[in-house]
Amino acid sequence: MSNPKTEPTDNAKKDPDEWLSGDDPMTGAQASYLKTLCEQAGTPEAFNDSLTKAEASKLIDEMRGKAGVG
Repeated sequence: MSNPKTEPTDNAKKDPDEWLSGDDPMTGAQASYLKTLCEQAGTPEAFNDSLTKAEASKLIDEMRGKAGVG
């Protein structure tokens, strides 16, 4: 049997647009991580503290790519 913590199911990879709480304000952890990623990517102006959880998740993915993180 697989471990869902180390081997997430497809349900764990749900599109942020489908999140029930996606329209809620981003969490403090998202804001902190996103701000750091934007700075690492050389685009600190991309950070916006009024993003929703879903918007923040998408921007985190984008900034991770630009910053060369995982």
